Amino acid sequence: MDRRTVFFVSDQTGVTAETMGHSLLTQFDGQAFRQVTLPFISTVEKAEEAVRRINATAEAEGVRPVIFSTLLHEEMREIVKRANGLFLDFFDAFLGPLEQELHAKSSRAQGKAHGMADIGAYTLRIDATNFALANDDGATTRDYDRADVILVGVSRSGKTPTCLYMALQYGIFAANYPFADEECETGRLPEALARHQRKLYGLTISADRLQQIRAERRPNSRYASPRQVDFEIRAAEAIFRRYDIPYIDTTECSIEEIASRILDKTGLERRLRP
Repeated sequence: MDRRTVFFVSDQTGVTAETMGHSLLTQFDGQAFRQVTLPFISTVEKAEEAVRRINATAEAEGVRPVIFSTLLHEEMREIVKRANGLFLDFFDAFLGPLEQELHAKSSRAQGKAHGMADIGAYTLRIDATNFALANDDGATTRDYDRADVILVGVSRSGKTPTCLYMALQYGIFAANYPFADEECETGRLPEALARHQRKLYGLTISADRLQQIRAERRPNSRYASPRQVDFEIRAAEAIFRRYDIPYIDTTECSIEEIASRILDKTGLERRLRP
């Protein structure tokens, strides 16, 4: 398999370059990538050091690296452009056409994408994350009045990471509650959930995948046994159907896709934008 080094170069955290660059790289099957992030390239010295690293990689590997850049400062960008690599600048690609269409010059200010200029939005992100942590795994149910959505399903079906992702990315107040033996055996929702039935959204998963996940956590246990896994999944899906709870199969979905599908189906408003 071919292998190519990819550099994400930024004058800030590098998150934007990583996110956009990774989306493009996923389109190339059969190609392996070594990914290196070079954040906070904010001085000439740091830009020149980045060039040295890129050039050394090109020489060592015998093929030039790919460089995804979100450098805003013209001087830094021109320095890194001289590196022995394929230089792809996201801001260059899009800011120019936008400036022409909007008949306005962009500020090209560093840090706006991930800064704290909007204190209200930042506070909302923290509050939503704290809510997700406090209401994780059914630890408490007294704050469900504040929840925008309550994810339900068997243990290890993806509830916790999805709640945290929705909190961090969109400011959604998400709780989650795992179906235990009691719910699986009776086929009934606990009172704490029944009172908020309209907020419930279910996650299910294939038995093979769930067994694999549980076996990594608790090998050779009843919790990870094929019989127990199959029973819990069938019971959970029966509850979803009985109470008309919408649900999604997470087997082959990323956390990002799960969250987006839930927001789309429920109509919940994204209070924040990534």
